[in-house]
Amino acid sequence: MSDAVTKTVVPLRRKSNPLNGEHTNGVTIDDHSRQVGSINSQMENISTKVDDGGGGEGEWTSKASFMTWTAHDAVYVARHHWIPCLFAAGVMFFTVVEYTFQMTPASSQPFDLGFVATRSLHSILASSPNLNTVLAALNTILVGMQTTYIGWTWAVEGRPRATIAALFMFTCRGILGYSTQLPRPQEFLGSGVDYPVGNVSFFLFYSGHVAGSMIASLDMKRMQRFRLAMVFDILNVLQSIRLLGTRGHYTIDIAVGVGAGILFDSLAGKYDEMSKRHLSTTRLNLISKDTLVD
Repeated sequence: MSDAVTKTVVPLRRKSNPLNGEHTNGVTIDDHSRQVGSINSQMENISTKVDDGGGGEGEWTSKASFMTWTAHDAVYVARHHWIPCLFAAGVMFFTVVEYTFQMTPASSQPFDLGFVATRSLHSILASSPNLNTVLAALNTILVGMQTTYIGWTWAVEGRPRATIAALFMFTCRGILGYSTQLPRPQEFLGSGVDYPVGNVSFFLFYSGHVAGSMIASLDMKRMQRFRLAMVFDILNVLQSIRLLGTRGHYTIDIAVGVGAGILFDSLAGKYDEMSKRHLSTTRLNLISKDTLVD
């Protein structure tokens, strides 16, 4: 084994000298920084060319998204994104309807498709005041149920989101309802036990009954109380039919009530998250201050 060749492994890079900032292989830190800066500059130039569509003026038109669309893409969109396609068809249809239908004259009552659909129910309730009173009382009980649940989530369970959503919703309803005061339908069937109790005045736009039920239902689903949420959804549909049948709300009041419940529940959720983040930041700052003092 004395004749064996002994190989010496030479390291590719030696440690730098911390005193003069140079590598022992002859490459200084300043040279290395200049090389990195040159590479970064080249990358920025490439990125600028890509953003400018290759540099030539007007070449962006050849790379516009719609220039790459094919018939296969159209079929794919129609098959896998049929909901937006359906809404696109709806836009075109109602554009034609809007520009061709005869507007309701100022001397007439507003036309409401929900009133037309519930004409038979209105006739039954108009001929049976006792039935109208019973349904109104049941509807008031539903309002009490949703109010109790929303208050319970905050006062007992310590979850303020639904309560905040209801506060947002009813405040906005008051502003909008007072800003545009719609005429009460001539066929309105009131009841002394209907909420608000006592045949008092109320805002038509939008339905607080429907919006409040939506807020309660969304919270139930969020807490996985699906059966209770389903009961509230069914009761909400029934109360909407009753409100149209008694002419207590227009169809637009019902539809916006559904949207308002969803919207203000979402806004309340964002407010709740923002408040929690702010509280966490405040606590961290306090802890940091206490640490510095110690």
